[in-house]
Amino acid sequence: MAEPHVIDVRISDLRQLFNSFDPSPFHEKDLDRDAEEYIVGWANELPLGTPLELVVRVPADQVETAQASDLGRAIANYFSYRATESRRAMRFLFREGRVAMAIGLAFLVACMALRELATAIDQPTLRPVLQEGLVILGWVAMWRPLQIFLYDWWPVRHYLRLYAQLAGMSVRVVALPVESGALQRPAG
Repeated sequence: MAEPHVIDVRISDLRQLFNSFDPSPFHEKDLDRDAEEYIVGWANELPLGTPLELVVRVPADQVETAQASDLGRAIANYFSYRATESRRAMRFLFREGRVAMAIGLAFLVACMALRELATAIDQPTLRPVLQEGLVILGWVAMWRPLQIFLYDWWPVRHYLRLYAQLAGMSVRVVALPVESGALQRPAG
């Protein structure tokens, strides 16, 4: 197995890692927005499937507390929740796409029927404009379902896979040198 890529998080207090407004028990708390952006940003720079390890550096006096608090489980729970949210978002997006497709197809059929009726118009300049305008209008109505089914679902699927991978990463707590502080990327 390949050596895991290390995502290094340095904090001066364990509470920096979690949302202070979340009243949930520790292992069910939401990550702090900055902490999540930092971890997801690092992981997003790597190819999906790259083994990951989160190293949380805390002051030496908090190492024992961090290890006893089951930090790994709390982080896994959070990213599992985010993966579930992404799954739900993808289901909603595809449902929206199916409804948009039904509406778009019905509108396209109506436009094509109106186009056939437009052949009865005796105005030689108005008839082709009306006929072509109805065709264009019908196909424009298909824009949204095609956008959903061709493009919009890819980013949602990517984050679903990324969050699932982050939920399974190992988490290690180590002592932070005294001079270090808040979230920062390691040099190199």
